[in-house]
Amino acid sequence: MTQPAGPSPGLSPYAADADLEARIGRSLTEAEAARAAALIADASALIRGYTRQDFTFYADDVLVLRPVGSHLRLPQRPVAAVTAVVALSGTEAIPDWTVPPGCWQWDGADIVEVWPPDRSVWVSLPEWAYTTCGPDTYRVTYSHGYDEVPADVTAVCCRMVLAVLLAPTMTEGLVQERIGQYSYQYGQQLGAGSPGATVRMSEADRDDLKRYRRTAGTIQTRVR
Repeated sequence: MTQPAGPSPGLSPYAADADLEARIGRSLTEAEAARAAALIADASALIRGYTRQDFTFYADDVLVLRPVGSHLRLPQRPVAAVTAVVALSGTEAIPDWTVPPGCWQWDGADIVEVWPPDRSVWVSLPEWAYTTCGPDTYRVTYSHGYDEVPADVTAVCCRMVLAVLLAPTMTEGLVQERIGQYSYQYGQQLGAGSPGATVRMSEADRDDLKRYRRTAGTIQTRVR
């Protein structure tokens, strides 16, 4: 599924009502359906925040990166293609320069290596490249993401949502409640009371998402 160029990432839900229904073996009630979309959106946002990844596919996404040495690390994975690298001049008096393919190389994973201007090697560089020190930033156009949200990401999203949606009460932390002659026990262990009205990410959720988590990357500024 290819998105239009230049989308606003970070908004796609990682599960749907049908995914929740498949896991509980019935249709959502009217009350559950009224809350499901917001809870799914919240869970998806927490997953993005933890992994620092957006699992939707984006074609020709554009962002500005500052290299570490000669390496530009692309923040979103998997990378499908890198189509352009532009050196930014940092001033209106000097135009930005589209770096030719011979001056940069994508490693097929998530690194773009940019070779610094060298008159002895690159004879076609603009004259200002030899005399001006720019901000050392690059505008990169690349396509990234998944055609479908990974199944384990959807599973975590559903687990986070259902913990809230199926809780007998929206009172966070409540373990036991008495209504008339009936007494209800919610928690089976220390800290296992009702999750309340909002989704939470558990240690089990983090463990399942750990392989997607980015812990370091190139300094970036998104361009829109």
